[in-house]
Amino acid sequence: MNPLADWRVAAEPFYAPQGGEIELFEAAYAARLPVMLKGPTGCGKSRFVEHMAWKLQRPLVTVACNEDMTAADLVGRFLLEPDGTRWQDGPLTTAARHGAICYLDEVVEARQDTTVVIHALTDHRRALPLDKKGELVRAHADFQLVVSYNPGYQSLMKDLKTSTRQRFAALDFDYPEAALEARIVVAETGIDAAVAAALVQVAGAARRLKGHGLDEGISTRLVVYAATLIRQGIDARAACRMAMVRPITDDTDIRESLDHAIDAVFE
Repeated sequence: MNPLADWRVAAEPFYAPQGGEIELFEAAYAARLPVMLKGPTGCGKSRFVEHMAWKLQRPLVTVACNEDMTAADLVGRFLLEPDGTRWQDGPLTTAARHGAICYLDEVVEARQDTTVVIHALTDHRRALPLDKKGELVRAHADFQLVVSYNPGYQSLMKDLKTSTRQRFAALDFDYPEAALEARIVVAETGIDAAVAAALVQVAGAARRLKGHGLDEGISTRLVVYAATLIRQGIDARAACRMAMVRPITDDTDIRESLDHAIDAVFE
């Protein structure tokens, strides 16, 4: 029985390339180099990994990192059972044993003492020590580690150590240029192209406010949410306010500014 059968990406996830990122990732995978994806929230990093796992025909094990995640959550632990204890591999160990792509999403959210466990997997050793079990797992030939994070949320407390960073090749991601982003919204939702272009125009107005009252602009994901609401029969202005403005700020002045932009676009 294949323990990774449920982690296979069965259908091709839609992904619109912005540059040479597909070819670069394929080259990195061919050399089994670990890869770091950097970019703002909702710009397509996770979708890109799903697309590449499908394209390379590899199982994909995704871990959503958080500050409460321990090393045991990644590598595994002993479980108590009525007749004794049983070791259960964590997602990282499962991926390493069986040749999956392991994707650590928003890796900077994990504690630094947790991310240290990936070091031996991301250099020439390609091995994962299970100290509690007394085992050294040699990574499968098809295994690759991919991590992502949002540089916009960097801080002294939430950043990768230099010793961790320099174990990865890196790709930068950003929101697509307007015409491509509109195409993505149409492909994801089936909405009219003119409406998609208008939604992208609103998103662009918000992104210009980054650093001037907004920590982050409207993501492509939120643009897709707005288009989805419009497809459900919601008025475009109301959909934009609900899906694109209200989630990103509680500041009254910025909300009013973006609401005016919405009214101007959908007049």
